[in-house]
Amino acid sequence: MAHTAFATTTRGLHRNSPPMRLFEKAKRLGIWNPSSLDLSRDAQDWLTLSDAEQDLLLRLTALFQAGEEAVTLDLLPLVQTIAREGRIEEELFLTSFLFEEAKHTDFFARFLSEVAHHDGDLSRYHTPSYHALVYKALPEALGRLSVDSSPRAQADAALTYNMIVEGVLAETGYHAYFTMLEARQLMPGTREGIRLLKQDESRHIAYGIYLLSRLIAADEQVWPHLEERMGELLMPAMGVIDEAFSCYETMPFGLELETFSNYALSQFQKRLGRLEAARGSSMAEVELAAIGFISSDDG
Repeated sequence: MAHTAFATTTRGLHRNSPPMRLFEKAKRLGIWNPSSLDLSRDAQDWLTLSDAEQDLLLRLTALFQAGEEAVTLDLLPLVQTIAREGRIEEELFLTSFLFEEAKHTDFFARFLSEVAHHDGDLSRYHTPSYHALVYKALPEALGRLSVDSSPRAQADAALTYNMIVEGVLAETGYHAYFTMLEARQLMPGTREGIRLLKQDESRHIAYGIYLLSRLIAADEQVWPHLEERMGELLMPAMGVIDEAFSCYETMPFGLELETFSNYALSQFQKRLGRLEAARGSSMAEVELAAIGFISSDDG
């Protein structure tokens, strides 16, 4: 399809828009190299862990690694959909988004190879609820955009990925990593990598909430559909947490199920409140709310 005009030589870039503000953060905070992290102390610390502690860290890493790879593989239809709509500011940010997901895949691969010294099959850690989300729901929702770029299809993709996979599973997993490793001052290189990952993911979630908010504000049919899908997707997301804890008679590192279930639900409810506020809002109000959130967030 031939181009008829270019935004940057007609209207210019909207530099104060939420996606451009996120792109500025990505350029400033997201340029870190997993290969530069020093994991030598981490490899030593790994050898001091009990079998159960090593198993739990392998389990968490297996969930993260497959999730990061899945998004690296599945995200392109969203980028293409946004590009076809001519939303150049959002597409600019999404270029950093895809790069960062690939970088996270690289980071966890380093952990497995250089810290855990594990190059075997870890798919045994992918439980039924995890399969339902990452093997099935995620590629289906993002892949559908190749043939259906309607507001509902876009909302499905952002809900599945940003609200559920990132906003519930990934954030709860990061919280678990920090709880385990910081309490005993273990694996400083891995902790730094997780800190940087979490900072990247906070921008991804902020974009997803912005995208969902503008879709909700623009089309009143999107919200009831999202409400229905939220219930369908939140159940397996919480199931991933339950299934991980059920694998251990005594949870390593003293972790407690209720702590992490409550954390996951609180993160979800916080973002849900922002989406509910978009109902009946003007696009200017959605932009203003997103800018306020992005400005107050350090990621």
